[in-house]
Amino acid sequence: MRFGVVIFPGTWSDCDFHFVIGEVLHQPVKYVWHRDTDLSEYDCVILPGGFSYGDYLRAGAIAGRSPVVEALGDFLAGGGFVLGSCNGFQILCEAKLLPGALLRNECLQYRCQSTFLFVENAETPFTRGLRPGQVLKMPISHGEGKYYGDAETLRILRGRNQIVFRYCTEAGEITKEANPNGSVENIAGIMNEEGTVLGLMPHPERAAESALGGTDGLLLFHSLIGSLIEDGSFLKR
Repeated sequence: MRFGVVIFPGTWSDCDFHFVIGEVLHQPVKYVWHRDTDLSEYDCVILPGGFSYGDYLRAGAIAGRSPVVEALGDFLAGGGFVLGSCNGFQILCEAKLLPGALLRNECLQYRCQSTFLFVENAETPFTRGLRPGQVLKMPISHGEGKYYGDAETLRILRGRNQIVFRYCTEAGEITKEANPNGSVENIAGIMNEEGTVLGLMPHPERAAESALGGTDGLLLFHSLIGSLIEDGSFLKR
């Protein structure tokens, strides 16, 4: 599976993603500059964490209007997948590729800690290798990770099963205390209606080696790679 990891001015998780994909998963991976518009050689494009364009205006606002993000529409129409983590999730919402917005953490503090994630939807290309209700452990590192959607947006997300992850306790209980940033309904990750775009605030690339605390992040990549092999997408692109 061919991955492209986008670099914006201010990106800082690009090297982590590149290392995990290339050295841990042994998949082809290249860096993609934020001005590039030809994404045809990739199966999945990664929007990593960081502070794209210095978070000017608000997190992800300028990157959401960059040439490479504007090219994602055609890339998705051609059968590609997009994964956005942390700042990447913020960018996807700013670009309207995912609904809702990411606001300042409710505590008004930057939070860098481990979190537990409840697998709400195990029928996406990114989660097919998981079980409904399975609990994953991944770190977060953000100051603007509070997911917000109005009542109609939340109704649609629930109705179309687009909520993929919720913050929970280690035992899988979805509680206020387990919510590190005040996200509405403990939402930690969502997808588009087609299931081809996933945005989440936690960092799967930082949960990919046991020496660093766990490998639950790899499960998302294994699911995606397995999904493409299963449906023959390698032959289509």
